[in-house]
Amino acid sequence: MPAPAFYLIPGLAADERIFRNLQPLLQGTVVVMQWLTPYPNEQINHYAQRLAQAIPADRVCWVAGVSFGGTMALEICRIRPQARAVLISSIPDAESLPPLLRLIRATGIYKLVPPQLLKLFPRAGQWYFGIKNGEEYKLFKEILRDMEPTYTRWAIHRLLHWDSTGMGRCLQILGTADPVFPPGPAPVDYLIQGGSHFMVLSHAAEIAQILNNLAANPQAAPVVAWD
Repeated sequence: MPAPAFYLIPGLAADERIFRNLQPLLQGTVVVMQWLTPYPNEQINHYAQRLAQAIPADRVCWVAGVSFGGTMALEICRIRPQARAVLISSIPDAESLPPLLRLIRATGIYKLVPPQLLKLFPRAGQWYFGIKNGEEYKLFKEILRDMEPTYTRWAIHRLLHWDSTGMGRCLQILGTADPVFPPGPAPVDYLIQGGSHFMVLSHAAEIAQILNNLAANPQAAPVVAWD
């Protein structure tokens, strides 16, 4: 039996550093996917096709995405039927977008504020994402420093205007203290106590245990069925 394969997708504006605590704990082949520079006005499904080129079409694998990476994981699983999506600090469909992000979309304010402005106010980002002082905040500032504005602006727009019609099933891991995508009334597969939006770093051991158990017992996971 081949070793499990995990494809990890970081969150919006983040990179492989977000997985530095999780990656060594996964039992199998691990590939951290890199964000590509989007083409002008590129649609999310076309972008997902380009990302999916890193995954063999017939490979049975787990595609685990953090935040906006979860959105991309779902889009990739549309075109990679052997892949199963796991959402970490993410939402399964556009209807789950929280009220604050719906307001940002309705007002269009995100179009007026350049993403790189957050580099000047890291404490505001720390508050919004629920990031703790110490290792989390240090990494957050490093990620802000290296943030690529063209991709970030594109990703924000695509998240806010995501069409999730016909999206298949997935597994969702949320933290109870996530201020960005807080648990709502809908059932969640795995709830991590005290997990914030940065829990892939702070609660890596718990997330790794979930992913390793899923890979060892794939029959326990739902089979994706596309409409």
